[in-house]
Amino acid sequence: MIKRISSGGEFEAKIGYCRAVAAGGFVHVAGTVGQGDDVVAQCKSALETIGGALQKAGAGFADVVRVNYYLPDAAEFEPCWPVLAEVFGANPPAATMIECNLIDPKYRIEIEVTALAPAAG
Repeated sequence: MIKRISSGGEFEAKIGYCRAVAAGGFVHVAGTVGQGDDVVAQCKSALETIGGALQKAGAGFADVVRVNYYLPDAAEFEPCWPVLAEVFGANPPAATMIECNLIDPKYRIEIEVTALAPAAG
């Protein structure tokens, strides 16, 4: 069974994707950017959107097994570390940070996660 989860974002319909897909025992959350004036604000905003998608799938940050961070400037990653440590806490996932261009220069971080789907009752 495949469950597609939309966040209602304007680009989901324009581009043809959804915020998350629960399938094969996992919840795959698409790369997510956030709003804000700096990388930390955008990181927090992206994590809120991701958290909402995980919740709709019946999962949470404790279920995340993989996270990828994409930043146009790797030097901006370190200010996000305290936010990420707080969100993932005692359940840190495997992680990768990649320096690359994002869809718009105003975005300073994009985050995608894969979580273990909740067991079928």
